[in-house]
Amino acid sequence: MNFILYSDVNDSSISQSLGRPEYSYYFVLKAYRPVLESLGRVHVVASVDEVDPLYRQLSEAGQECLFLSFSPPHKTPIDLQCPMVCVIAWEYDSIPSECCDDDPRQDWSQTLARHGRVITLSTHTAQAIRRTLGEDFPVLVLPTPLWERFAHVRRDFPSVPVNPGTTLQIKGCIIDSRVLGLSADGLIAPIFNEQELETRGLVESEPEPEVPVPLTLRRRVFISKHYLRESFRALTAPAEHPPLFLLKHNLLLWYREALCDVVPNAIRQQLTKLRTPAAPAAPLPVPTTVSEAMQPDAHPQAALPDTNEQVQIDVSGVVYVSVFNPADGRKNWHHLITAFCWAMRDNEDATLVLKITQNDLSSYYVHLITLLSQLSPFACRVVVMHGYLDDEEFARLYGAASFYVNASRCEGLCLPLMEFMSCAKPVIAPNHTAMHDYIDERVGFVVKSSHEPTIWPEDVRILYRTLRHRPDWGSLKAAYEDSYAMAKNHPDAYQAMATAANERMRDYCGFAPVQQRVMQFFELKAQSETTPLTAESRTASC
Repeated sequence: MNFILYSDVNDSSISQSLGRPEYSYYFVLKAYRPVLESLGRVHVVASVDEVDPLYRQLSEAGQECLFLSFSPPHKTPIDLQCPMVCVIAWEYDSIPSECCDDDPRQDWSQTLARHGRVITLSTHTAQAIRRTLGEDFPVLVLPTPLWERFAHVRRDFPSVPVNPGTTLQIKGCIIDSRVLGLSADGLIAPIFNEQELETRGLVESEPEPEVPVPLTLRRRVFISKHYLRESFRALTAPAEHPPLFLLKHNLLLWYREALCDVVPNAIRQQLTKLRTPAAPAAPLPVPTTVSEAMQPDAHPQAALPDTNEQVQIDVSGVVYVSVFNPADGRKNWHHLITAFCWAMRDNEDATLVLKITQNDLSSYYVHLITLLSQLSPFACRVVVMHGYLDDEEFARLYGAASFYVNASRCEGLCLPLMEFMSCAKPVIAPNHTAMHDYIDERVGFVVKSSHEPTIWPEDVRILYRTLRHRPDWGSLKAAYEDSYAMAKNHPDAYQAMATAANERMRDYCGFAPVQQRVMQFFELKAQSETTPLTAESRTASC
């Protein structure tokens, strides 16, 4: 048998395709290739136009051919001479079955019916296809075989519940919540006096005064401890600003948040006078547009860090890791961060490491800093890694994790989640869509979820035609708390969960079980005892 493989993304275009929907198909093709090579000859083509000429050449030599298109059905040809099958990653409960823009290929049911069979990456996708095409439609559920790839990670980085310390490096930039000087005060817009408001026509009737809720003694102590730690770091850790500046900054924030309301009015007025300059300073220009307001001079934290340097960071304690593209609306990354900061805000040894699979830092930087500022102060740590990780550094990231976290609304497979489980890492994740095939209470902490309506991604009409899942924020927060307690207090239970995660991936996406499924579906025989080579361990979002 000759297998002809095609993906819209290839070795030459992968670096420019980071974040594209087709980006994940490239990794699926590379993962399938060793299995297919054990069953026949593999030909990878750069264009669909090469398929039929190659098919005719091999047919004249008396050889069988099968074309595997690693593309969604609406981007897959239907008029080729070569027998073909489409490989699909799909995360919704139904497939597009309506024509749109006079393009019949937008109706996946027609395309797949003409192909006569299909390969999906999960049982969830297979069920969605059979709901439309019938229970007897031939579907091969074939997860990507990747378990063997991570043997060296399992050997070099044994799973431990509390990380004693790991140095991570990346070519790009690292955003560390502990050196940002986060404060909600940085989000407050300029305040104008009454005359300026009248000039701008912005005078409003005064609202009824609200009685502030007094801070508890416990909260005052917590805030004081937080700024005491920040002041200590200002004196001991390298930072962008001088230590004296940071000390004054932390002292002012401590006074505003923990002490201001208990200081007598007379003393407060004297302090206000001390801060008021003797002579009025020249008024600063007031931004008149959103773009002007976001200039670095007006908002220093909005200045993007350099992304061309080799940088490193040390992480330790209970380390949670997640890999995602912030532009992918499925990933629900806001809940992932807010639930972590809320659950761990008193735990200084809890760290959330986010590896971003997105080239454009400006597309999410201000949003991220705003979110972290709204959550501050918190004792836990959030580290964002933006840039390129080579295989060695990715192995360190796998090894650094105590847990992998997923809070997605839907998944076609989720390669990063499977990769960390193949490295014997327990997880926090929902068990909906594709994850239902391999997530349960034995391998991690299951996040509850419920259905919600949504649209098919390619539907320009923006009509609600399908369903996805809404993870429960409270369940996610509880999973963080329970996993932290396990890591700190029950190491044996942690090791049992880590072992179960590794065994689940061996049985689910090991080379042998995947090869057996292909042989049965296409009625083939193995040509050799080929075993998969150690492939690159860069993750995709599929």
